[in-house]
Amino acid sequence: MDESWMSPRRNANRGYRKLVVWQDAVDYYVLTCRIFRAFPYGLRRVASNQIAAVDSIHRNIAEGYCRRTASDYLRFLNVALSSVGESVSGLHTYRKAGQITQADFEEGDSSAYKIENGLARLLERVAIAREQGQWDESFFVQESNAAYGEGRDG
Repeated sequence: MDESWMSPRRNANRGYRKLVVWQDAVDYYVLTCRIFRAFPYGLRRVASNQIAAVDSIHRNIAEGYCRRTASDYLRFLNVALSSVGESVSGLHTYRKAGQITQADFEEGDSSAYKIENGLARLLERVAIAREQGQWDESFFVQESNAAYGEGRDG
């Protein structure tokens, strides 16, 4: 991934930037902005709501990562997953209404599907670590991109 757009400042609290699921959520936000930015004036609120739902995904992944407890992390990951669901509902509705193209629907739905599956795996991994007493309540999250899947293409 080209990370030239990211701040070079690093610390344990900013480790979420290494998570592939967070990077994919940022990419989904960029895609959503591209699709919905040109909505006509009468649908600006609809477009704004869709962009806000997608914006919530990466934000909740980051906020959960920065929490010290597994329970907090799980709660924020679940909120992120809920926001993906909200955004997918919008994609289906806007496609049925003829407000987005089939190509835009497919690209958005594919991106959301990857994030949904990745978040489900990450939720499971964090829950198992907590249940087995392997969770270290520090800023260093005890998971890896492997929990999300096989790289960014998988």
